[in-house]
Amino acid sequence: MAKTIGNPVSWAARNLGATSEHIAENVTGIGSADTRHLPQVRRLTLQDLRACLKAGYEDFKAVRADAIFIVLIYPIAGLVMFGLGMQADMVPLLAPLIAGFALIGPVAALGLYEISRRREQGHEVHWLDAFGVFRSPSLGAILALGFYLVMLLLVWLAAAHAIFLHTMGPQAPTALGQFLIQAVTTSAGWTMILAGTLVGFGFALVALAISVVSFPLLLDRKVGLPVAVVTSVRVLRRNPRVILTWGCIVAAFLVLGALPLMLGLIVVIPVLGHATWHLYRRAVA
Repeated sequence: MAKTIGNPVSWAARNLGATSEHIAENVTGIGSADTRHLPQVRRLTLQDLRACLKAGYEDFKAVRADAIFIVLIYPIAGLVMFGLGMQADMVPLLAPLIAGFALIGPVAALGLYEISRRREQGHEVHWLDAFGVFRSPSLGAILALGFYLVMLLLVWLAAAHAIFLHTMGPQAPTALGQFLIQAVTTSAGWTMILAGTLVGFGFALVALAISVVSFPLLLDRKVGLPVAVVTSVRVLRRNPRVILTWGCIVAAFLVLGALPLMLGLIVVIPVLGHATWHLYRRAVA
């Protein structure tokens, strides 16, 4: 008999109890994992990145409607962020706010990892399957890592604001155009751009190191947060050139996706999300 999917309300009610039990069970064990027995990390090549992007695109084509439905919120959230940044007192933080989206990108792709995982197992997938994340055996650690990435974003915004104050002064620009002119035509503006780029790279490197494979690993196996983060860092340490190239690819895709009023993110985020799952499969034995 063909398996059918009920409406979202009945589905949510049926799974709410199990999800609540999952959260309670896993939050208590977030930091208790033994890091002495870590997953094996493989050597990667640039060819692996090409293969992951191709596999991610194939996943996107196979579940295009469901993937787009899942990520529709992100272009909307991006436009809201842009609108907030256009406020006079927020103009200096507009670029850091948009750039900081990459720091929490792995959180945005959680549902896509789950869809790729289920498709890999041969299941038919539906957008509701993305909520299978809430029944992950490591849900508590997933929530904790997501919280840490959000905190990292807030610290980055605070650092960007401090850089603006120390280079451009406390006077807030009255308009975006005025701020851009000051940024590119004054020595203080170029100092701000250079300092912001260097500090932002440091934050991006931290986020990449701790999350490049940690979310897919937590979704796939019952491991603790320390194991996931240490494994992710080990993947970067063993494959620095490949993983840094991956970070540059992600950043470039997000920039391209953000240009046409954030609408490109409807395609970019699913492809990158699915590709990240395949990168995890190749990086962790």
